Amino acid sequence: MRNETVLIALALLSATAAHGAERVPGRPAPASLPTPQEGQGQILFWRSGTVVGSGMGCGVNLGTERLSALGAGHYFILPMAPGTYQFNAKSEAKDVLDVAVKAGETSYVKCTIKMGLMMGRPNLSPSTAAEYEKKRGDLKYVDSDDIGPKVLADPGPAPAANP
Repeated sequence: MRNETVLIALALLSATAAHGAERVPGRPAPASLPTPQEGQGQILFWRSGTVVGSGMGCGVNLGTERLSALGAGHYFILPMAPGTYQFNAKSEAKDVLDVAVKAGETSYVKCTIKMGLMMGRPNLSPSTAAEYEKKRGDLKYVDSDDIGPKVLADPGPAPAANP
């Protein structure tokens, strides 16, 4: 019986490692953000790496379109044309936030997970560059399999070249 348990545990570890190999982890947040393209603005969505709700993702949507999922300690950048947009995140409850995008500017949105009846409830709230900067060193870009087609590719620093 003990050998069977060990074999099952090894199989689970192997499957977990294989699944993890498919994911390309994001790099740490760069010291400076990319500049929005001419005539565009951008929104930086982030989520700190707190323990509360750490096992739950914060799926960010624009209407019914999934943009990305924010795991604990991650961020992503969404380029947008100027205007006001309504974003939402939902689990057992839905939270909605309107964000005004201005050309040449970066808006900041923070996702937190609050306690719910059966599961955590994502909450989207306005943030600031200063608040993001305090957490920037602990954040990584969302994993490659969480990047939707509208989300900017990972702007982190390029990996160091091997000599």
